[in-house]
Amino acid sequence: MSRISVDCSKCKVQACWSSTPGNGPSYCPTKTKIEPIQEALEMYLEDPETREMAIAAARTEGRSYMKWTRVEDTIDFAHEMGYKKLGIATCIGLMAEDRILQEILTAHGFAVTSICCKCGAIPKEDIGLLDSEKAKPGTFEPICNPVAQAKILDAAGTELNILLGLCVGHDTLFTKHSRAPVTTLVAKDRITCHNPNAVLHGTSFYYKRLISP
Repeated sequence: MSRISVDCSKCKVQACWSSTPGNGPSYCPTKTKIEPIQEALEMYLEDPETREMAIAAARTEGRSYMKWTRVEDTIDFAHEMGYKKLGIATCIGLMAEDRILQEILTAHGFAVTSICCKCGAIPKEDIGLLDSEKAKPGTFEPICNPVAQAKILDAAGTELNILLGLCVGHDTLFTKHSRAPVTTLVAKDRITCHNPNAVLHGTSFYYKRLISP
């Protein structure tokens, strides 16, 4: 197997978080990937939308670091960008959270459109799934419909779309088809109460099977 040319997970120095990035290891992308890094900088400087979003994100980080929740970060970023219309693409299993989030966002002055993942009630068989491939074979199961969610929010004129617990793959499809930029508030993981980072902290015991399958 060929050696991976970029692998920041192996770095123990993190020189990129210092004023002396040259002290990083030989494979540090700050040293070895100068061209794409320069291209990115040019985009921050020359592409108006990219520049505005990068500055807004950095300002939110500066204000919120170690003080605010992600909900508050999302509100601040949306205000910083001047967004008025927000969309929520929600999993049907998080409708209670969806209602609370909509109440919070509305209280902060946003117009909010929310759309559930099962919109359309399209049977899974209609896109080619076998009954045996369902979560509960022998029952009616509609597909999760992230493409329709994206199109419906697009038609509503949303300026920023918020993912609220869409499944892996469905979130990918939504992001691919969303006209508006997308941010994730909740990453779906029913086993960890939607805290997938718990798995990364639990590989020494509870999730050791993931390291040594």
